[in-house]
Amino acid sequence: MTIAAVLQGKGSGVETIPADAALFDAVQRLGEKRIGALPVVEDGRIVGIVSERDVIYCLRRHGREALDWPIGRVMSSPAITVDSQTHVLDALALITERRIRHLPVVERGEIRGIVSIGDLVKYRMELIEAEADAMRAYIQSA
Repeated sequence: MTIAAVLQGKGSGVETIPADAALFDAVQRLGEKRIGALPVVEDGRIVGIVSERDVIYCLRRHGREALDWPIGRVMSSPAITVDSQTHVLDALALITERRIRHLPVVERGEIRGIVSIGDLVKYRMELIEAEADAMRAYIQSA
């Protein structure tokens, strides 16, 4: 069970933002799209990621003036990424170990999707439930 399977179920659309956009623009987009993170791109390549957590920590430390700063000054960089062949359990371990909630999926330097801890847990729970159903059916048929 790989990240490719998760993306197949949820889709591979990704909202991104350029590094020179203002932090305020990221806040607007995060709220408007009801998402928790935006990969930051330059020339089609991911250079970082800005999350709700990055915004909160920055505002706490620097105040509202930071809303005018370019995202490149606030983002987490380099972004921690996975590829589509990464096993879901490996991705969950990475998220836990690095204390992050979003993993951009990158192939040959280009973003192909993004998965959150919620996406991975949901996929894992659905798989466990399907296995349990199959086991119940097997036991009942014996």
